[in-house]
Amino acid sequence: MATAPQDATAAQLIISGQAVLGIELGSTNIKASLIGPDFQQLASGSYQWENQFENQLWTYSLDAIHTGLQQCFAAVLADCRLRYGIAPRGFASMGVSAMMHGYMAFDQDGDLLVPFRTWRNTNTQVAAEQLTTAFGVNIPLRWSVAHYFQAMIDGEEHVPQVQHLTTLAGYVHRLLTGEKVLGIGDASGMFPIDTATGTYDAAMLDAFDEISAPYQSPRTLAELLPAVLPAGATAGTLSEAGARLLDPTGQLQLGTPFCPPEGDAGTGMVATNSVAVRTGNVSAGTSIFAMLVLEKPLAGVHHEIDVVTTPAGDSVAMVHCNNGASEIGVWAGVFGEFAKALGVDASSDRIFEALLGSALDGQADGAGLLAYNNLSGEPVTGLEQGRPLVIRTPDSSLTLANLMRAQVYGMFATLSLGMKVLAAQGVQVEKLYAHGGIFRTAGVAQRFLAAALGTEVSVSETAGHGGPWGIAVLASFRQFIEANPQTSLDSYLDELVFAEANTKDAAPLAEDVAGYNAWLQNYESGLAIQRAAITAL
Repeated sequence: MATAPQDATAAQLIISGQAVLGIELGSTNIKASLIGPDFQQLASGSYQWENQFENQLWTYSLDAIHTGLQQCFAAVLADCRLRYGIAPRGFASMGVSAMMHGYMAFDQDGDLLVPFRTWRNTNTQVAAEQLTTAFGVNIPLRWSVAHYFQAMIDGEEHVPQVQHLTTLAGYVHRLLTGEKVLGIGDASGMFPIDTATGTYDAAMLDAFDEISAPYQSPRTLAELLPAVLPAGATAGTLSEAGARLLDPTGQLQLGTPFCPPEGDAGTGMVATNSVAVRTGNVSAGTSIFAMLVLEKPLAGVHHEIDVVTTPAGDSVAMVHCNNGASEIGVWAGVFGEFAKALGVDASSDRIFEALLGSALDGQADGAGLLAYNNLSGEPVTGLEQGRPLVIRTPDSSLTLANLMRAQVYGMFATLSLGMKVLAAQGVQVEKLYAHGGIFRTAGVAQRFLAAALGTEVSVSETAGHGGPWGIAVLASFRQFIEANPQTSLDSYLDELVFAEANTKDAAPLAEDVAGYNAWLQNYESGLAIQRAAITAL
């Protein structure tokens, strides 16, 4: 296949190994982004997967992880061949990221002791409450330390065999490089970070060992956790085993340097240029969360708020909601089936565009419809399990427009409740940047998010690339900092990556704000129905 003249530069970058590859394992897709020195995406690949609910826990199998990595990487190679007639055999730099938090525990031989427990699980209530009291900071249900301590409390047989704990990103990074390390942003979802030292909080580590002493763990927690690295650090190189895992054909060369593995929250911050103080971003996918970089520590403990870090190690207030856009995806599937029943073969993108676009015509207050998108438990509202519901009053107006507006509102409801806590703390943000597939339909989710949070929301042209592009940028930063060691991550993003970025801004509209607030008041009242449904079903 001949290379088109306009693709000559991109092809040369790829074939000479100057491109940078980022791979992110999200909740529903494993995606990869191949970028050049100008941060433009040259090629991409993806692999769709789903979690399983086994033994009352959400999980992904190791086989699914390995297969997904291979298939995603193969898709990148196929895209390169389609676009440029060539495929890369090496890269200038690489990075991996994945959904934050959760629990992966390994024995001394590196074997997984129990199936991967994802961030979606809410079985750690007792452990999280005890740790929060002991540390004086909020420890969410999904954090790795909460899962580990809960396993101790429950007397799980595997606990005495644990020799290493990590996240999904840390596990994949170890597969590819052999290194037991973690980027500071992802590490902050395992255990609290001391931003002054750039590693785990020493006093809290001691406190954990003290309260866990009755359970006779053979090693201290500090011995089990991965080493912490900031953005820009070198975190190993692609090993022979890692190269063969990604590319069983043997064409991929080993030796590519890696940046520290990060969580999807950190890559979302990078992808939206939201790592500096007084900036913030919203990431919407299977879960939905907001990240606001703090000027000063929060006062008190709030169960709605995590304190994590940026990939550079600055403190971030995080409002994390377990349930995001998945329920809208389910409804889109239903309407897609209806379209096929009528003999119309519409793409998923077209269906989403039609459904979300109709929400613009819905009544601002939802017209008596409430939508609860809880497929799993929701800690922000204190729900232990998920029960998706659509509720309407007898005098409601059930139209497609009103149903879809209620669904979009429902996606943002718990997030806005958590953000109210931050507002009461005096946390200020000048503008929020949003990313995620829901924002690809222009002018809908962005507009309603601005109303829900009462803040201007911006979506950049890179927002659609999301986390894979974000970890590719972090891998590029690792390469750049070798020759420019004094460069900060925020200045790198401001002055190089986003210097000419185009954004679309949406300010909150008064009618939307009033309608959403009225709808949210009914939503909060209706949470009692959710709790009753959990008890009854």
